[in-house]
Amino acid sequence: MKFIGAHVSAAGGVDNSPINAYQIGATAFALFTKNQRQWHAKPLETDMIDRFKQRCEKYGYTHKQILPHDSYLINLGSPDDEQLAKSRAAFLDEFKRCEQLGLSMINFHPGSDLKKISMDECLTRIAESINLTLDQTSGVTAVIENTAGQGSNLGYTFEQLAAIIAQVNDKSRVGVCIDTCHAFAAGYDLRTEKAYHETFEQFDKVIGFNYLRGMHLNDAKSEFASHVDRHASIGKGNIGKVAFQCIMRDPRINDIPLILETPESTIWAEEIQWLRDQER
Repeated sequence: MKFIGAHVSAAGGVDNSPINAYQIGATAFALFTKNQRQWHAKPLETDMIDRFKQRCEKYGYTHKQILPHDSYLINLGSPDDEQLAKSRAAFLDEFKRCEQLGLSMINFHPGSDLKKISMDECLTRIAESINLTLDQTSGVTAVIENTAGQGSNLGYTFEQLAAIIAQVNDKSRVGVCIDTCHAFAAGYDLRTEKAYHETFEQFDKVIGFNYLRGMHLNDAKSEFASHVDRHASIGKGNIGKVAFQCIMRDPRINDIPLILETPESTIWAEEIQWLRDQER
């Protein structure tokens, strides 16, 4: 079964996100459990946690269908020790919030070397950050998102993601989320059926489908291998519709959240229905 949705608003409280997902016909959703552009947030209130869980149950969302995203400020590979400590504390807080909400995954961008340390050192710092957090939490899987490789961001090759996973102690609590726009911008072609299968054969060889915990379904305004992260609505970018048809028909991509982060939220319901239609 394919779980299809979008990164919906949690404005007014995380308990509103299941309603927002249901209203667009989603069977999966992503959310921020706090303001993604602030380091600190007030603790989740018990009543809000209860309403979130009740609404998820009401609309049929289990933890397998929900892929929250952490703050954009966090850099788990920071070369600056003070910023690294700050990022690790914020990352731990994100995990704790997921624990409170009964969620089993959190999606995050791996980190950036800021061109101040080597790639290998940065990847090791990211893995160490994950290990420290997993040691202090339970039940929540760290889901590393591939990047476009914009600026000094790492995680844009399958090999870099695999290098992080290799250094995580608890392999049962680490996985990846593949963003189609980021993959395309990083140089993984998806524009034809042949290209799609070659890219995901490489993914399976280097990382393995057993680590795939979710996907972000985004077309790309950016050019192929441009290392520029610019999302487009499905079929309105440089990837085109074939890749998304392939994803919907690929049995290896069942039972994980497939999340739209496309720019036109007013057509999310249409995009979700189109994706669902491709399964037939």
